Amino acid sequence: MQSDPVLKGLLLGFAAFAAFAFSDASVKVLAGSLPPYEIAFIGSLFGLAAIPFLKKSTDRWGDIVRTTNRPLWLVRFVANGFACIGSVTAFSHLSMAEAFALIFLLPAFVTIMSVLFLKEKVGLKRWSAVAIGFIGVLIVLRPGFRELSIGHLGAVIGGLGGAISIVVYRAAGPSEKNISLYGAGVLGTFFICGLAMIPSLALPTWTQMGWLAGYGILCAVGNILLMMAAFRAPAAMIGPTQYSQMLWAILIDTFVFHIHLELPMLLGIILIVGSGVLTLWREKARGTPLPHSVAADSQAGLGTADAGEGVADFEGRLVPAE
Repeated sequence: MQSDPVLKGLLLGFAAFAAFAFSDASVKVLAGSLPPYEIAFIGSLFGLAAIPFLKKSTDRWGDIVRTTNRPLWLVRFVANGFACIGSVTAFSHLSMAEAFALIFLLPAFVTIMSVLFLKEKVGLKRWSAVAIGFIGVLIVLRPGFRELSIGHLGAVIGGLGGAISIVVYRAAGPSEKNISLYGAGVLGTFFICGLAMIPSLALPTWTQMGWLAGYGILCAVGNILLMMAAFRAPAAMIGPTQYSQMLWAILIDTFVFHIHLELPMLLGIILIVGSGVLTLWREKARGTPLPHSVAADSQAGLGTADAGEGVADFEGRLVPAE
C-alpha cells in the first residue's frame, strides 16, 4: 500500500532516535570518569565504521574529503568537533532531560544564523518560536536561583555547533556530495578530539570500554536507521520524531539514574520543544531545508525528502548526537 513505506520510515525514525538516546545514556553512565574529548574520539571511530553503510554506489572513497567549497567544509569540520565535545560534556554533568532541553535550542540558533549569514527573511512566527525557545531555556536554567555548571555551557556549545553545521549545509547547496558533508563532521570529531586527548590520555577500564562501545555502536546504528528512514518517508515527517528523545530522556533519568523531573523544568522543556516543532512547521511551509536531528551533530539538516538526499539530510549524531 502507498502509506506503508512512509509508516516504516516514521518507525525507523523513532527507532533511530531511541538508539541516540540510549547512546547518550551510555555517556552519562561514565559520569565524567573519562575526558569528554576522549569519549567523543572513540565515538568518531564508530562513525567512520558506519561510512560503508552510508556511502552510495556512485560515491568514491575520495569524496569523503573532496568538496566544492573547502572553507565551508572546514567550518563544518571544526564546528562538529566542538559540538561533540560540548554534547558529551552536557550528558556527563546534567540530567538527560536538561541536556536535551538546551541542545534542542538548535533550531533557534539556525534561524538566527540564517538571518545573519544566509540573509534569509524571517517572519513574526519564526521569531516568536525563537523567543519561546529562549524563554523555555530561562525557565530550565533559572539563573540566579540555581548553580550553573560546565554541563550547561557544553549543551549550548553542542546546539550551537550543530546549528553551524546546518547553516553550512544550506550554504553549500546541492552541489556538495552527501558523503563529503558526513566526512567533514566525523573527521572533524576524529582529529580535533584525537589531538585534544593526547596530553591527558586515560586508558579506560574494561567496564568503561563496554560503555564506550555502547555509545559508539548505538550512535552508528542510529545514523544507519536514520538513513533508512530517509529513503522511505519525507524529511519533514521524520524531523519531528527527534523530539521523542525527550521522552526517552525523562524515562531513563527516572528509572536508571533516579533523577526526577521538577515542574519548572517540565514547563521549560514544553516551551523549548514547542519552539522547535513550530520552527519545523514554518520551515516546511516555506520549503526551507529543515533542521537536522539534534545530535548529533554529530549530529546536519533535514533537507528535501527524496531518497538521494537521505544521508546528508540526516547526518545524525556525530554528534550528539546529537
